[in-house]
Amino acid sequence: MAAATAMSALMMLLVIVGSDDQANAAGLSGVVCAPPGGAPGDPVAGFSGSQLANATAIVAAGAEMRAPQRAQVIAVATAMQESQLYMYANSTVPESLTLPHERVGADHDSVGLFQQRASWGPLEIRMDAKASAKLFYEKLLALPGWESMPLTQAAQSVQISAFPDAYARWEQPANQIVGSVSGIVCSAVGGGSGPLAANPQAQVAIQRALSQVGIPYAWGGGDAQGPTRGISDGGGPADRAGDSRKVGFDCSGLMVYAFAGIGVTVPHQTQSIWAAFQPPITDPHQVQPGDMIMLSSNGRPGGIHHVGLYLGGGRVVHAPESGSTVQVVDNIWQSPYWTREFIGAVRAMPNTARP
Repeated sequence: MAAATAMSALMMLLVIVGSDDQANAAGLSGVVCAPPGGAPGDPVAGFSGSQLANATAIVAAGAEMRAPQRAQVIAVATAMQESQLYMYANSTVPESLTLPHERVGADHDSVGLFQQRASWGPLEIRMDAKASAKLFYEKLLALPGWESMPLTQAAQSVQISAFPDAYARWEQPANQIVGSVSGIVCSAVGGGSGPLAANPQAQVAIQRALSQVGIPYAWGGGDAQGPTRGISDGGGPADRAGDSRKVGFDCSGLMVYAFAGIGVTVPHQTQSIWAAFQPPITDPHQVQPGDMIMLSSNGRPGGIHHVGLYLGGGRVVHAPESGSTVQVVDNIWQSPYWTREFIGAVRAMPNTARP
């Protein structure tokens, strides 16, 4: 059955490492990551079994459609509200009872994880976990400005529910489940595929930045709440790429958003970031996860033009340039461009010593 297949996928995708830090057992608020201390198949945020299998299918559908992680969280939270992540048939739709299902409802002709009515499409599609999720993503991604909307507003704009404020309560559980399925663990203890940061505050900033991977670059875009509409650069590359019509981040805007999660105000301009967090760290061997990597065209502060957030292991998450999206780049210390332009890193973590 589809649920069994999805559960197998969950077992392969779920990466949760052990930890003695019980204070983090509930996960990090507002961050897409799994609570530590579990094992594959264990309940996450109160959901288990076929519910997690269905959530895995929703996340997999988003990945296939290249939907950003934020869209995946919105989709999972919506299904939590609509069906508690159970596949519903409907007693008023007799054909639905012949298809694989876990529970039976009776709300109009609504079926499936998202309680989609007949206007959404064929019954077989609405009662297939991955296919019905793709219907949801199609409408969400076509919604202008969805990236900057609160989760409940984005979900309501797609679902048109009679209870428009009900989705908000599911945001944190959805963060945890998407983190679990994606192999991102809140704790930095042990292995796993997520970034490692000894400083818990650095981990929060890193996860906030990573949660925006796939969001468009928009020159001048981004604030403490998330992506915003870009601005005109007077006919330069950003104008030619239409950045003023996009909702997204530029490189410093992504830093503003990442560090707002720990209450640190970062200037929305690269040279100002450099000036705000002196002294710099100029030895690459001393750069730690959560530090901001600064690039300069001439080796001097006046030439600083780009910033990215260091993840450790030679990896950086950044918003590169017009026409691109927020992304992770690997092996920067082996890159001629990054090593040539590197002027230093700055550390915005409060109460953290610099080398």
